Amino acid sequence: MKLDTLSIESLSEIVKVAKDQGVAELKVEAKDFKVSVNFATASVPSYQVQPMMQQAPMAAVQASPAAPAKTASDAGLHVVKSPFVGTFYAAPSPGKPAYVKVGDRVKNGQSLCVLEAMKIMNEIESDMSGEIVEICVDNESLVEFGQPLFKIKPN
Repeated sequence: MKLDTLSIESLSEIVKVAKDQGVAELKVEAKDFKVSVNFATASVPSYQVQPMMQQAPMAAVQASPAAPAKTASDAGLHVVKSPFVGTFYAAPSPGKPAYVKVGDRVKNGQSLCVLEAMKIMNEIESDMSGEIVEICVDNESLVEFGQPLFKIKPN
């Protein structure tokens, strides 16, 4: 996208819309600067801003969540991981109760949540029977491929 002028408010709105639509990468060029945003590498987008008049490129600012340390209490737990990048929804629709909560017993094939990717709602099912001991993500949060969603204590 090429623009002559761009306000910070306009840029913020463009970035928000791109993120909400599931865009993996966005590049915006204006008269005086370039902005690159990459949403796919972390739950917090990384930004790279280059003034057009500057010769040396600026380093990209990138935040990555720290990987939680596996504790002894996680031993023997089954982890249900995200099969793709998407938005996590704990309930089938707004105002409805969550599919599961901590302490619930689930059966193999039971729906645990919905992951939205490219405006398609995908139900994620349990691949084993057991008790939900932890829900690892917040409702409506962006999840990455392979990110833990649930921890289940097998029966």
